[in-house]
Amino acid sequence: MSTAKRPPLPVILLANDLLDGEVVFWTGTHWSPEPKDARIAHDDASATALEGAAAKALSANVVVDAYLVDITTDANGHGVPNHYREKIKTEGPSVRRDLGKQAGLYNIVRSGT
Repeated sequence: MSTAKRPPLPVILLANDLLDGEVVFWTGTHWSPEPKDARIAHDDASATALEGAAAKALSANVVVDAYLVDITTDANGHGVPNHYREKIKTEGPSVRRDLGKQAGLYNIVRSGT
């Protein structure tokens, strides 16, 4: 990736696991299915490091479709994608809140626990 095509900072690295297709996030040491675990790059050097991790994982056939996603940080310091497509990828289906990554939260809210 070149910096000319890089999204605005801050960014996280998102990809799909090659074996099961699950959306995964680079933590700085490994890939996690949890968006809250994503390493956030706030400067060019950190973004370049994320691009290097993407290149390494792509060449090792660990993930596919790895790319940087511009984010806003929430109150807890976690990255929240700025664009709808990536929000869906991090949360799961938008038409069935009881499925996907958001299902655990949905079921807790519904049951009142």
